[in-house]
Formats: sequence, structure tokens, C-alpha cells
Amino acid sequence: MVNVNVQIDAVDRGLETKDVDGVRSYVQTLSQTYPSPIDDVWDAVTSLDRIPRWFLPITGDLRLGGTYQFEGNAGGEIRSCTPPSGGFAGYSVTWGRGQGEPAMVHIRLTAVDATSTRFELENVAAVDSLPDGVWEQFGPSATGMGWDSGLLGLAQYYSGGEDGITPEKAAEWVASAEGKAFMRGSADAWAAVHERSGADPAVAKAAANTTYGVYTGEIVPPQM
Repeated sequence: MVNVNVQIDAVDRGLETKDVDGVRSYVQTLSQTYPSPIDDVWDAVTSLDRIPRWFLPITGDLRLGGTYQFEGNAGGEIRSCTPPSGGFAGYSVTWGRGQGEPAMVHIRLTAVDATSTRFELENVAAVDSLPDGVWEQFGPSATGMGWDSGLLGLAQYYSGGEDGITPEKAAEWVASAEGKAFMRGSADAWAAVHERSGADPAVAKAAANTTYGVYTGEIVPPQM
């Protein structure tokens, strides 16, 4: 069982539109603290054996310069990799589905103390890389709600409960009342982030509602 409100509130979310390496980009961030030492969290987010336990099945060569592929999802190349040292760790990968310019995803870990670690994910997508109308229709929720689900998976993994949401049960769970409540909370949280970044409140809410409908199967996603 997921305490929806606790998990939604446990994540800090951010959105900026800014130049990254000279390219105008949407930069989304999510961060959460997990109850485990940095060495263990590093292993959980870099190991072929452990990633499928909380996220998705993965194949590839997980080393600097190697490539990876999540089953039925994105893949890319590992561009940087810094194992834990001095309380910090991180890696960067390209993130794409075979069409258009891939996003960049940066994972950063910071040791809070000997038994807990702050996990931060930064998703950087070039504004011009998105199909026409996608951002206007879905806003940051399209990416943000997916990453919220990933952070939830890691939280459930570290909770150690037998009733946690496994990747195999994720689709069924999203269709449940609890899953829809979580997606609603995530959509609303991203609408608030969107509004704080300067979007019109009505536009932010409409985009979040559309994305919520797609994630829960209530709206058929348009062909872009």
C-alpha cells in the first residue's frame, strides 16, 4: 500500500527554461532522500541486477561509453560516471526512444549522513527537440509524472514491504484507485511547478489534466 500524500510530499520538484550548452532547454528536477548509505543507493541505481527490482528490466553495458535499453521504454548512452567519493556520486545518460533528439538525464547522489542519501534526477530536453504542440498540450507533467513513478518505485524498494509495487504490477496498479490517486497527486504537483515557472494557471492545470488522463487510460494519446 502506498501512502500517496506522503510520497508526493517527499519529492522536491523544479522546472526551468534556460540555455544549456547554448541550447534553449526545459530542465526538470526531482529529488528525494532514501534511507540507505550512498554506496548502496549507488549500487541500486547502477546495477543490472537491482535496477529491475524497482524500475524496469534493463539490458546493456553499464559502463562509461556503454549503452543501455529499458524494456519497452527508453535507451541511450552513458556519457559520464562518477562512483561515490567524498559523499557524492553521479552519472549522465542520453535518454531517447529512437525518434528525435534524446534528452539528457543526470543522476546525482549526496550522502546526507551515514544511513541516508539524497537522490536527484535532472531531465534536460531541448525545446526544439519536442514535436510541435507537445509542451503546450502536456507541459512538464508528461515527463515529470513518469519520473515520479520511478522515485516511488525506489521508495517502495527501500521500504521493504511485501506489498510494494513491483515493475510487473505497475500497469495494474496505475489503473487502481490508489494508482489513480498517486497520478492525480503527481499531475497536480507538476501543475503547481509549471505555474511557478511562469505558466498561466489555467494552461498549467489543463496540461496536467490531459497528461493525467493519458497516464490513467482515460484519454487516448494523440498521434504526434
